[in-house]
Amino acid sequence: MQQQTISFTLTVPAEDAARILIDSFVHAKAPAPAAQKTPRIGEYLPAQGGVYAGLMRGEYGQPDYHLIVAKGDDGFVREIAWGGYEEDESGAKSEWDGRANTLALARSEHDHPAAEWAAGLEIDGHADWYLPARRESALCYANVPELFEKDWYWASTQFSPNYAWGQYFGVGTQYGTHKDFEFRARAVRRTLSI
Repeated sequence: MQQQTISFTLTVPAEDAARILIDSFVHAKAPAPAAQKTPRIGEYLPAQGGVYAGLMRGEYGQPDYHLIVAKGDDGFVREIAWGGYEEDESGAKSEWDGRANTLALARSEHDHPAAEWAAGLEIDGHADWYLPARRESALCYANVPELFEKDWYWASTQFSPNYAWGQYFGVGTQYGTHKDFEFRARAVRRTLSI
């Protein structure tokens, strides 16, 4: 049996043809973006200013984000007081959002040396560094403890008017500690994509 080829012509007014063509462009799906490779936890990211600590869950439905720990060079770790002893800093009580805590402390009428130091850093062109919140500190302990001395580090989360949260990188303990004590401070930053 032989196949027959059938051909036909469809005639459409030019105005309708143009509308059909424009609609096909307007409603065409954009090509899917290329898949991004997530870096390995503990990998140094020169374009990001530090080491990849992992994916942090966003608070209250906010997007998850990637947490970067500042380079370990001497200039990016300080022994410093949290500050603001006997002052209640209502904007620095988030257990999740270290960036908001740090900005509230840096803008406070009271001195907060650790937060002011972190907020003033610029590394590899990034000036969005901050002290990690309590839960961000816990992620750093869980994923990249080797980046920290086995010592106390400040979190940006206030515990009370006299105390702020600290993270001990020896065994993972967190504790409310006197704000005037000098602990280590190590800044972090966040990014939605790497």
